[in-house]
Amino acid sequence: MKKNNVLRDLINEGKPTIGTHVHTVWPGIAEVIGYSGTIDYVEFTSQYAPYDLFSLDNFARAIELFDHMTSMIKVDQEPRTYLAEKATGSGIQNLLFADIRTVDDALESVRAVRPETPSAGGIAGATSTRDMGYVFPGVSLADWVKMAEEAVVAIMVEKREAVEDLEAILDVPGIDMVQFGPGDYSMSIGRAGDYTHPEIMEAQKFTIETCIAKGIRPRIEIGNWEDAKPYMDMGVIDFCIGTDVNIIYDYMQEQGGELAKALGR
Repeated sequence: MKKNNVLRDLINEGKPTIGTHVHTVWPGIAEVIGYSGTIDYVEFTSQYAPYDLFSLDNFARAIELFDHMTSMIKVDQEPRTYLAEKATGSGIQNLLFADIRTVDDALESVRAVRPETPSAGGIAGATSTRDMGYVFPGVSLADWVKMAEEAVVAIMVEKREAVEDLEAILDVPGIDMVQFGPGDYSMSIGRAGDYTHPEIMEAQKFTIETCIAKGIRPRIEIGNWEDAKPYMDMGVIDFCIGTDVNIIYDYMQEQGGELAKALGR
């Protein structure tokens, strides 16, 4: 179990954050990322990859080897409350909820994470799970409440309905971070994959500006560090860079292709 939440600390201090995505939940990859010393949190994009509950425990254990790093999981739309409970119980400290469409979706996501106390208003209850050492060794229920209150809750804004009702969604207490999703958004407006279409670019710009105006951190997903500059100029300081499968694919295409040319293939 890990008592401090690096991502929460950075947000509270107003500092930039850098994350990365993984489709594999193998702990070895999380360790290698940790050894780089450059990444604040590793997001397991569980929406796109197979896993079991044991693998979540081991993923969290690997992250906890590094004082400078924490964990995040991208949670499917159904059953989001159950998945959030299992993820936090495994020791994953932060959650990104996919497919948010309405205020009720956002409220359900926040409540799934926050403790059921008068002040927090969540539905998460006391557990004897990995995040608290199973038997609460050297920690108390009050410590668990604090951990649940400090979990970073991020949401995907990636549907037409969510953009149209964005201000009301962002008024839900407890949302810390927002990621615009151009893929799903492009589908929801009938322009699948047309990422540079003005309507999609404007929706992203609107999302970023609305988040900043409301004091919520907009996060941007990028493939290379140079891609951050235009968003930094807009005031964005939170980025998630790279995905394991894309990094492998790009490397194999470039290096394998050049070697094939050198060999005359």
